[in-house]
Amino acid sequence: MANLKLGKLPDRTPSKITITVSAGLSQALKDYAALYRQTYNESETVADLIPFMLVGFLEGDRAFAKARKESLPAAGMSEKSRRVSGSGSE
Repeated sequence: MANLKLGKLPDRTPSKITITVSAGLSQALKDYAALYRQTYNESETVADLIPFMLVGFLEGDRAFAKARKESLPAAGMSEKSRRVSGSGSE
């Protein structure tokens, strides 16, 4: 087998997750999408925005990052790989 500098790419298969949210959260997400449209002059659906919101939330949680780095199974995945795999449309 060849000794390639580039390792095997991570699984990039998107996962579909279905959730139920409260009426208040649903409205807040719609309001966020409206503000996004007003700010950037581009229309994105709530479903398109949520994966990026979740990535931002998880990347900003220091306790989660520390626990993941120290003991969780996905700790071997690079930060760039997590961002790339987590930023696709779900």
